[in-house]
Amino acid sequence: MNTTRSFILVATLSAGLTFSLAASAANYTALDLGTIFPTGINNNGQVAGTATNPFVSLTMGVITGITGQTNLFDVDFVGGINDSGQVAGIQGSWPYPTTAFFTGPNGVGKMYLSSFGGVGGNSAYDINNIGQVVGSSYTTSGDIHAFITGPSGVGLTDLGTVGGSLSVATAVNASGQVAGRSYRSDDDGTTTGPHAFFADPNGAGMIDLFAQKDESSSYATAINDAGQVAGFFVTSTSGSNYNAHVFITGANGVGITDLGTLYGTDDSQAYGINASGWVVGTSIIRPSEPTGSYQMRAFIAGVDGAGMMDLNSFVNLANNNLTFSEARAINDLGQIVARASDGHTYLLSPIPEPESYALMLAGLGLVGCIVRRKKQIS
Repeated sequence: MNTTRSFILVATLSAGLTFSLAASAANYTALDLGTIFPTGINNNGQVAGTATNPFVSLTMGVITGITGQTNLFDVDFVGGINDSGQVAGIQGSWPYPTTAFFTGPNGVGKMYLSSFGGVGGNSAYDINNIGQVVGSSYTTSGDIHAFITGPSGVGLTDLGTVGGSLSVATAVNASGQVAGRSYRSDDDGTTTGPHAFFADPNGAGMIDLFAQKDESSSYATAINDAGQVAGFFVTSTSGSNYNAHVFITGANGVGITDLGTLYGTDDSQAYGINASGWVVGTSIIRPSEPTGSYQMRAFIAGVDGAGMMDLNSFVNLANNNLTFSEARAINDLGQIVARASDGHTYLLSPIPEPESYALMLAGLGLVGCIVRRKKQIS
């Protein structure tokens, strides 16, 4: 591309993005869901998460949203939620053996999963629309391996590892493709961290997404139905701090693109991805002094992870001092679950404004072309 064409493209891009950002500043409405910790959202706007039990000082699971809240007592963690309102999660906490479970539609009923060892010691993190559950379980030898169940939570398939003795499946899509993390050697965290993995439908053929990279650790946190994986990888470490960048793969886990961080921040982490490849997460400013505080800004990145932007630019709130620190999940309708500086979680729903969205998408697409050229790392 010659200099003149490059200048025209950049000028057009800048104008388009500036206009679309201004036009889209109130493109989301915000519903206060209270002090829950969100872990997932389905395409009906139901949000899964955990909260403090109002009757005793224990954790409980919740399914909440516009239609109200359902509490799941005697639950320590709730992970993903499918479109029927089924959730998967964990009962019990360390140092006692944990038990993986999943529920019926809308959180009704609770079914427990067996472990490879046969006596507890397993965890569940996500569930797809046919009821396949993924997580991790102790084996008879004492290792911890990622697993996937069959439909309706039937059976337990050991996904193995990419070389070490520990792996965890954190996300599953409609076809049973799985993403997670696995150690590559038996030091399992003594000197190196885990690597993000991708596995084919029903967990077959686990591959290390960072097998050819120098990164010390990487984490896969979400997967969409095209098999695009989102997560983050460590770029450098300094003492107890590390710097990380968000990544996204192509379809079926092929290729890795570094999405970087929000301008002026040091570190980014992705938590959610939808069918269009929109990615959400957080970007962090680390304190310059040991006693300083971290500053976190929720981000959204467009189609195929293009054009990371501050989510706060798209939501107007009555409280001008409130900022969104983490975007934890996004559904295929563009609804986002985000945590804010007041300690509350909000369900952000897009306002239909086709012209503004068209401009924003066009701008993000152009950014994506440039970003991918510069930041493709495999």
